[in-house]
Amino acid sequence: MAAELSDADYATLAEFRFSLRQFLAFSESRAAECGLTPQQHQALLAIRAAPADGATVGYVADRLILKPHSATGLVDRLVVLNLVERRASAWDKRRALLALTQEAHAKLARLSAVHREEILRLKPLLTGLLSTMMD
Repeated sequence: MAAELSDADYATLAEFRFSLRQFLAFSESRAAECGLTPQQHQALLAIRAAPADGATVGYVADRLILKPHSATGLVDRLVVLNLVERRASAWDKRRALLALTQEAHAKLARLSAVHREEILRLKPLLTGLLSTMMD
């Protein structure tokens, strides 16, 4: 059975969740400045970070915790915005792979740089909160 939580444990959990929400609000704001929704930003990041020959609609659905038809709609909108291209796999022509366009690479590079700076700024706070939770 788990140990009973103290008032300090609840305060730490609340602070941790607050910090995560602040980061998400930061992320949503920066995505909007680039003309993207938060989901579009997440999809571009997932596609960029996918293993070789692994960026598919199914992969995007898994990484964004979406139903396949929702991921398909999201990818369709990214294709219309000229941010994503569908390409046939070299090994299986029936399999559609997703690739970022040059415009998407540029947007994602800008967004990722400011996100990395924000994460580095938050690192001491989050590390401290995690350390407190582990004690």
